[in-house]
Amino acid sequence: MNQLVKNLLTCGLVVVTSLALFAGGTATGYAVARLGGDFGIGGVSGASPEGSGTPAELQTTFEPFWQAWRIVHDNYYEQPLDDTQLMQGAIRGMTESLGDPATSYLTPEEYAIFATNLSGDFEGIGAYVEMAGDYLRIVSPIPGSPAEAEGILPGDLIIMVDREDIAGQSEVEIIGKVRGPAGSTVHLTIQREGKTDFLEFDVTRAKIVISSVESKVLEGGIAYIKVNDFGARTPKEFRDTLRTLLNDNPTGLVLDLRGNPGGYLNTAVEVASQFLKAGPNKLVLRERFGDGREETYTVQSGGLATDIPLVVLIDKGSASASEIVAGAIQDHGRGTLVGETSYGKGSVQATHNLDNHQGEVKVTIARWLTPDGRSIHELGITPDVEVLLTEEDRAAELDPQLDKAIEILSGGAYAVPLEVFFVPIR
Repeated sequence: MNQLVKNLLTCGLVVVTSLALFAGGTATGYAVARLGGDFGIGGVSGASPEGSGTPAELQTTFEPFWQAWRIVHDNYYEQPLDDTQLMQGAIRGMTESLGDPATSYLTPEEYAIFATNLSGDFEGIGAYVEMAGDYLRIVSPIPGSPAEAEGILPGDLIIMVDREDIAGQSEVEIIGKVRGPAGSTVHLTIQREGKTDFLEFDVTRAKIVISSVESKVLEGGIAYIKVNDFGARTPKEFRDTLRTLLNDNPTGLVLDLRGNPGGYLNTAVEVASQFLKAGPNKLVLRERFGDGREETYTVQSGGLATDIPLVVLIDKGSASASEIVAGAIQDHGRGTLVGETSYGKGSVQATHNLDNHQGEVKVTIARWLTPDGRSIHELGITPDVEVLLTEEDRAAELDPQLDKAIEILSGGAYAVPLEVFFVPIR
């Protein structure tokens, strides 16, 4: 295997679009490498271990596989068989047998979709999604997207597309039914937690333009900056925006990571470093491998906003790289986290291109931990101050989470968790 190179984002989170799908939810420190070796599958009826490239030490292990291969080729009633499809199914079955949804195989067609950059414009409903059993789960709608406008929420499960049950279909098949050209309409049947009946949505697809960084000035001279993804352009956009905001001497700053599914690990480190003072062994995160070995990522020097009062907004759509930033700020006591418990994506994947353009294998190789060594995988980050954003709030265009952030930065009573103030008398 070739040496792995830093800086790739990979994940099961994708954007439902017409032109492309963006893999953007798991921050990882590795780029594409190639798989070497002679692990051929064969390709003709009667293929045998001798002609397959199976290593000598695995001849006995693979004997049942090749026996099954021959049986299928010799006896299946519908001939000829598609050997490439069989090979891809075998690889997919191998990765799925590990029981880790982040470890997966992508066919060349799927890889072409998932490898698309998020630097352009897209057409679709505008939502980050992932597979959840037989269905697609909404991780977060993209701000300003048709999905958000129609009231689709993080955690919603897409059960049917245009009234067709999608159970048993592959992720790419389902997404292919959801996406489509701007102006066309797709009917989605949604299962929402806490709701007895399915919800029905007619979503008109549109051209989706995703801004990496947005900003404004709030009441009381408080600066507000929202990061929608951690892409390649984000560090410069973030620094430029932050510098402009700080030129007005704001009284405090709100960093909004809600609905941000993640992105490049190095981008997360750069963004977090804008708020943290560098020092010996001052960390943004740790990576812990299966053998117990750890790799650390330290705070970079030159942060622009290391002293300004800070509140970070998170919700269950804040995943991966967003959680890296929020976890580092929380562990270092740099700011107050407000909102809801985050997504809980704390695993690291390495991706490998297979030879002869046969797709990609993505393998979980580590867990990432906060600076204090906390694992957030499948747990998420608990905010210091929990504030829910209800459907009624959204309908009324209210934002109690942002309101709480403003209250805290204006000297309100909830700058630290309530438990600090209320100690039971025994």
